[in-house]
Parts: sequence; C-alpha cells; structure tokens
Amino acid sequence: MTPLFDVLRDYAARRPARFHMPGHKGGPLPIPALSPAAPLDVTEIPGTGNLYEPGEPFDSAQRLWAERFAFDHCQFLTGGSTMGLHTGLALFCTPGDAVLVDRNCHRSVFHAMALLDLRPVYLARPWLEEENLIGPISPEQVALSLQQHPEIKTVCITSPTYAGVLSDIGAISPIVHAHGGTLLVDGAHGAHLPFLGLDPFRGADGAVVSAHKTLPALGQAALLFTRGVDPDRVRRMASVFGTTSPSYPILASLDGARAWLEEGGAEEYRRTARRVAQLRQRFPSLGGTLSLDPARLTLNVQDGPSFARALEGQNIFPEMEDGGHVVFICTPQDLAENFDRLEGALEGMEDRMGPCPPLPSPPLPERVCSLREALFAPTETLPLFQCAGRVAAGQLAPYPPGVPVVAPGERITEKELAYFAKIGYNRIDTPVIVSRDGEV
Repeated sequence: MTPLFDVLRDYAARRPARFHMPGHKGGPLPIPALSPAAPLDVTEIPGTGNLYEPGEPFDSAQRLWAERFAFDHCQFLTGGSTMGLHTGLALFCTPGDAVLVDRNCHRSVFHAMALLDLRPVYLARPWLEEENLIGPISPEQVALSLQQHPEIKTVCITSPTYAGVLSDIGAISPIVHAHGGTLLVDGAHGAHLPFLGLDPFRGADGAVVSAHKTLPALGQAALLFTRGVDPDRVRRMASVFGTTSPSYPILASLDGARAWLEEGGAEEYRRTARRVAQLRQRFPSLGGTLSLDPARLTLNVQDGPSFARALEGQNIFPEMEDGGHVVFICTPQDLAENFDRLEGALEGMEDRMGPCPPLPSPPLPERVCSLREALFAPTETLPLFQCAGRVAAGQLAPYPPGVPVVAPGERITEKELAYFAKIGYNRIDTPVIVSRDGEV
C-alpha cells in the first residue's frame, strides 16, 4: 500500500491544468534527468492533503509506518532528522529545562537546545580503548545521572552511532520512566533496523530516523515517531520547524520505501547483513561484544584518511573515515558486484588494516555560558592554537573521538589544546565568542 503516492500518481495521470505551485507545472525541467519526478511534485490542493493537518492521504501513509515501528504516531519530515530532533525536543521540553543529553549528539541537537534555551547535562560516552571509539550508553549511566540531577525530565540518546554501535534502549527506557521522564532517541542511522528483526527503540517516547540514510528514499526524507503525545500537537510543532512547502516527491518516497521493504525488501536487507557479516569475518572490523547495526561495516585501519583516499582512487567511496576507521553504509541498493569490488580492493590493502595508535579519552571542559548565548553571540574565527582562554561558539568534534571535545559555550584551555595536539587536530577557523576583553 502506498496511500500518498497513489493520490499523486492518479492526479498526474489526469493531466490537469495546474494553475498552482510549483512553477514547473509538472512538466519537463531544464535538467532533463530530473523531469520524471516533476508530475508528482504538487502542493496542498484538494485530495493531496496537508502534512501538518489531519486527514488523508497522510493519515493512512503515516499510520502504516507507526504500526511497523510500534509507535502511536508517525510524522513525515522533509527536513531530515534535524527537523525531527528539533520537533521532538520542543515536544518533550519546556524552554529553560535541563535535559540529559548524549554528548555524542548531532549538532542539530545542540542547535535545538540553543533555540529552546535548554540546559544540557551531558552523558559521557564510554571510551573503548581497544577500539579507539566511543561505546554505548549504559542503563547504569542514565540511572546515576538522573539520581544526581533529579530536576531532569527529558533524556536524549543517539543510537545507533555513526560507527553502528547500539545502546540498549529497551533497558534504558524503564529507568527514565521510573524517574517520571521521557526518552527521545536520535536513531537517524537506524531506519532499517526494525526490518532486520531488531527493536532498537523499544519503550522510547520518541524516535527520529532518517529514511534517506539507509533506505531507498529521497534525500531529506525522515520520520518522527511518538508515543503518548497528541498527534495534533506533533503536527503543530513540526510545522514550526518545517517548510510550509514540503516536497511531495520526498514524502511519496517514504511511502515507496516502506512498501518495498514489506513486499520483499526486508529479505534483501537481510541478505546485505549476511554479506557484511562475511566482510567482518575476513577483515579487521568493529565487533566483539558490542551490539552493532548488522548492515554497517566499520573497518579498523592504521590511517583512516589515507585508506579512504586509496579506495576513492579505485572509484570506491566510503561514508566516513577517522584516524583509525573507515565506515561503510551498506544497503540492498549496493549491488553484489559493488560488494565484490569492495572485497577485492580490501584484499589488496590488508597490510594497512589493524588498530591505529591508541588515543586517550577527551577531557571535559568548563562551561562558561549557555548554548543559546553561544549560538547568538558575536563571533570571530581564529587558529586553534590561539584560542587558549576563549569560549567556543561551535562544536570542536574531531574524529576520533567523534564527540565534541569542546561544545558551544565551553572554554578552550591549555588542557584541551594539548589534547588536540596529541590527536593531530589543528583547525585554522575555530569559531569563538567575541567580547570586549577577548574572553568570556
């Protein structure tokens, strides 16, 4: 079933006189390769519905997703997980609240906290020394933090991480609820996981996933799932952070991705996961006792940037690399021949795999001002080595460790500069807050 796509297809098939937006009127576009999608690109007219109001076809299209993910409601998004995280935090928090947040969170979470004037209490990610990576958030960490900060009523955790590490949300959610709080999961990289038989968001009050990252959906297509929240309130808050001209082709691609997965695509995904498991067995990669995304391959290499550039020289492009890892997002749309090409290339590079030199865990800087003050303050950019005593206006988050060594509103001291020097990180355009005396 594809309720939204069916309405758009039927409208286009009638060849109507389109005296409405968008300006291309469903006809050929100046770039011919884009033209096939134009007939489906419409606006809010009778029959096509409104993303931010109840009614068909959105009610049916979103309900199918909500049922599949075992949530009460699903809100389609055309602004990626960024839009979902902004909406979710606005739903679960009141401006000025303290929020327990994963320090590994995406920059959109920092921006949302600044816009809502939230006060972050950071959950430190465990540092896995053998892997040179951050690990999962444990239920014990959450329980201790809530005990130390009883005023907190909202918790935001990233799972899975960029490298594919999963936290046990099913064990964390009862702890949050026993405290009287709500749990929002940034699952941007995990839209496919329920179709692999996993339940990665069990018990969460909200979860945000980017369909475009791991499913056959158009760029910016994302989903916000909620439980125990009035759908009208979800729609209203989504409209605050989303465009009033959402892309119907993006929205329809969410219909198509779900239908494809339910009609056989899930088995294709399981086949992909089996291929990834074979590659993990052949080459040094993230694994061990960690709970991982079955379809993500994170290789352990001695020099991530040079390893990635060597692959690109063979016309193979990974998702991301850091000092000691290369990350590959694997989906059923990666053809078997491309997996074969990757495996062949890796066979010729095994001498460059294995652990990189060990790195220490990052320090925790002093917070000087709020995220909101840091976001809106006058700023200047300086070479990092000239920033001792200055306050960061943005995240300084080298990979590894993959978490902000300095978050917005925190002071950069000699301790942080020494850490940056140790890991070989030296930005020339560090954003810092301007003040009369050069410091805050």
